[in-house]
Amino acid sequence: MPQLSISWLGLGPATASLWLFLPLAGASCLLAYILTQIYAVYEKSHHLRIFPQPPKRSWLLGHLGLIQSSEEGLLYIQCLVRTFRDVCCWWVGPWQPVIRIFHPDFIKPVLLASASVAPKDPVFYRFLKPWLGDGLLMSTGDKWTLHRHMLTPAFHFNILKSYVKIFNDSTNIMHAKWQRLASQGSARLDMFEHISLMTLDSLQKCVFSFNSNCQEKPSEYIAAILELSALVAKRHQKLHQHVDLLYHLTRDGMRFRKACRLVHDFTDAIIRERRCTLPDQRDDDLLKAKAKAKMLDFIDVLLLSKDEHGKALSDEDIRAEADTVMFGGHDTTASGLSWVLYNLAKHPEYQDRCRQEVRELLRDREPEEIEWDDLSQLPFLTMCMKESLRLYPPVTAISRSCTKDIVLPDGRVIPKGVICRISIFGTHHNPAVWPDPEVYNPFRFEADNAKGRSSLAFIPFSAGPRNCIGQTFAMSEMKVALALTLLRFRILPDSKEPRRQPELILRAEGGLWLWVQPLSPQ
Repeated sequence: MPQLSISWLGLGPATASLWLFLPLAGASCLLAYILTQIYAVYEKSHHLRIFPQPPKRSWLLGHLGLIQSSEEGLLYIQCLVRTFRDVCCWWVGPWQPVIRIFHPDFIKPVLLASASVAPKDPVFYRFLKPWLGDGLLMSTGDKWTLHRHMLTPAFHFNILKSYVKIFNDSTNIMHAKWQRLASQGSARLDMFEHISLMTLDSLQKCVFSFNSNCQEKPSEYIAAILELSALVAKRHQKLHQHVDLLYHLTRDGMRFRKACRLVHDFTDAIIRERRCTLPDQRDDDLLKAKAKAKMLDFIDVLLLSKDEHGKALSDEDIRAEADTVMFGGHDTTASGLSWVLYNLAKHPEYQDRCRQEVRELLRDREPEEIEWDDLSQLPFLTMCMKESLRLYPPVTAISRSCTKDIVLPDGRVIPKGVICRISIFGTHHNPAVWPDPEVYNPFRFEADNAKGRSSLAFIPFSAGPRNCIGQTFAMSEMKVALALTLLRFRILPDSKEPRRQPELILRAEGGLWLWVQPLSPQ
């Protein structure tokens, strides 16, 4: 029988042995890696046995697909909360465990941990990266710490005070449109559609000092932002589009890249133009001069920001932060404001009390505008807003990736490498934290009723080192818009109850439709 030989290849015995060894070594390394991963999953699974878990769909899928972005998905979360009360373990496929947390005592060690111990989970946010770059929402480590420090002055109350005039103006434009639509007595409107345009109008003026008249005529830039938000939410629901290579070949992927280019080009042009107009003088003098002449916008503050070594932000960094504010600032505020109008429509007694509070505040004032100092003089309206944010938080959950073991109050340990899903919605609907959690009751937020309640029981803007830097901006805008809306319109519920739809923010399927009825001036 002839022997197998590779001498015809011109290879000596040593070389031939090497070529035979390489595939064997590669296969051995691959096998070792697979076995290591299997053992790591087994080890992690063993450590996580201390956490209860609901029944899986199968060993392969785990719990994947049990929670949909729908009304039924939110009802399932409420069921989990009633069953497990504080935490449960959730498997995404056979490999990836997630600890779901919905009690303030168990949220605390995760949410209040340093940003290095519990950074944001990159998997959940990565679809936003091509749009938002390394802004505050996406960045980590030293860069996030530096940018957070440099951006804080942009949200100081001295800056925010000048924005209140913009909030009034943008709300007035929206109301003028409502008056036209309701000229026959009342009008049925999708709150999300109208309020999203209003918040984007305000943001463009606050961030760029740019007036696109987007509430009255189409704007390419505003349309691109709305499209980007919708495309990211849609991509989350389609597993095959999670692979970048495949997504970029789809029609949605092409639309996403086109909209990104449009948004980036707009922001870049504003930054270049503003840099050219910055005079060569001391920052303090410039700030004072601009503050007297007109308000400081977000781009002004970023262009003048310097770190402790005197280094300014690059144009790319400024673009990332401006795009992040435009994204994070319009949807969340629109969601919060839309749902509070819905709740007040459903509870006319609270709506009337809020309206009376606003009327007393603005009595004999001409024009009827909300000023900065007024925002602290609307206690009941603020309570109604907070109760709505509890029942309908704009962001229903946030994710953290544990880089170290985290010890919970009862001694259980979340192992390093596990993703924590902090359910804001679940915490806000937890009967162990909030009695009768499904009832809309603004008096929960009276000072006496809030005594002894954990500060982490109510976290619509997150908490800890990575909380929302713009929460005062958002609450101020919501108060101005809500006060003026109740002053001028009666809000009535639609005959059809909305179905909640948690995407990037909490929406309503097919829009949140309410009736607006103009009121006679008092």
